[in-house]
Amino acid sequence: QVQLVESGGGLVQAGGSLRLSCAASGSIFSINSMGWYRQAPEKQRELVAGITSGGTTNYADSVKGRFTISRDNAENTVWLQMNSLNPEDTAVYYCKVLVRTAVAGPLYQYWGRGTQVTVSS
Repeated sequence: QVQLVESGGGLVQAGGSLRLSCAASGSIFSINSMGWYRQAPEKQRELVAGITSGGTTNYADSVKGRFTISRDNAENTVWLQMNSLNPEDTAVYYCKVLVRTAVAGPLYQYWGRGTQVTVSS
């Protein structure tokens, strides 16, 4: 089993910043990709940013230039630095990881429970 612990959400005014973190623990041999998704009320969950084990990143167009994803492979942790936040960024943010629990084993997908980000205008 793999556990994900997210933190860093909260209430911030438009233009402000927040930093989300997600730490993975448990039966981990290696972590392939790590990413952040978000889901606003009555909307589908969408990818915000992802990062591979090699450090390659990708971002949703709506957050490019404002959000930065990073990870520490030794600590099995991923962060999302969010700057210039606006009310449209309000959502529950979820961490997702792809994990191998054994050498040459299959990849398993795990989701965090989510952390609320609210941006007031």
